[in-house]
Amino acid sequence: MDGVVRELLGRQLEAWLPRAVARGRPSVVALAYGPGALLAATDSAEAVLGVLAEHAGQLRGRQLTVLVLADGGAELPARLGAIEASLPAEIAVHLVPGGPARLPVAVKAAGATGAPLLSYLDGAGATDPGVLAASAAGRPAELLLVTEAKPVAAGPADPAGSAAASADPAGLVRAGLAGAGFPLTTQVDLVAVDGSLARRLALGAGHDRSLEAFKEHLWAVEDDTAVRYRDPADPSGQPLDIARAPELLGQELLAELARSGPRTVTELRRHALTATAYRSVDVQRALTGLLRCGAAVRDPEHGRLGGDVVIAVTRHP
Repeated sequence: MDGVVRELLGRQLEAWLPRAVARGRPSVVALAYGPGALLAATDSAEAVLGVLAEHAGQLRGRQLTVLVLADGGAELPARLGAIEASLPAEIAVHLVPGGPARLPVAVKAAGATGAPLLSYLDGAGATDPGVLAASAAGRPAELLLVTEAKPVAAGPADPAGSAAASADPAGLVRAGLAGAGFPLTTQVDLVAVDGSLARRLALGAGHDRSLEAFKEHLWAVEDDTAVRYRDPADPSGQPLDIARAPELLGQELLAELARSGPRTVTELRRHALTATAYRSVDVQRALTGLLRCGAAVRDPEHGRLGGDVVIAVTRHP
């Protein structure tokens, strides 16, 4: 599971770097690990520096500060120091004792307020309102947040466990991100197939393209037979499957239409992007299936399924 999170962090960093560099301002990457995440801290921080080393060419002439907030032994500075030596002089790496609680002071000292800021928070203290607010202080700001969910009991008919056993309501993490100042949020649970462990992975961002990139990365990560995705808001706790996106997303879109009434295709794409684990591009296939089977109707009835087409649940006499 740590490997999946680490790969998603690396991919998100790769997508964020060109946007940060293009602004021509000093940028900050902040990684903060609580006591419950120390085992993963060294590997993920090392992976981040590895990504920066791979993209050293585009970073030359651009100032970037990497903050690593964690407590631990000598292994972390030793391993990070070896990679730091190969980085361009423009990339400064600072190890800060402590965890997420130190983030507000650390990012302020690094000049991250109003500058491009990518944060990664993992472990105890990661969801503290002050910490989340500090991670949203960048312009633009982007946050990848990992929290623990309650272990779930797996059974033969429910290999991914039950979402009802999550440690917190599905909307709690997203509400915290929104309250901190992130206008766009999404989340997904990573669940061990034996039900022994579940972690919630949430993204806070300010631009649609950041969420789109996260979803693409989520489904591009190499399939790991030990980990499954699930929607934290799904009471059935069923594992998600990108191959079944038209079917499963179609059910969610019908539920949204029943709750809110007719919506445009554009509005349904935004709903999929922010309120489900699927991508906005999956909406087209899902709607095509709903229209074909007669579960939904469209206005106008014919023509391209463009963003301004209105979709509604079929009303039966």
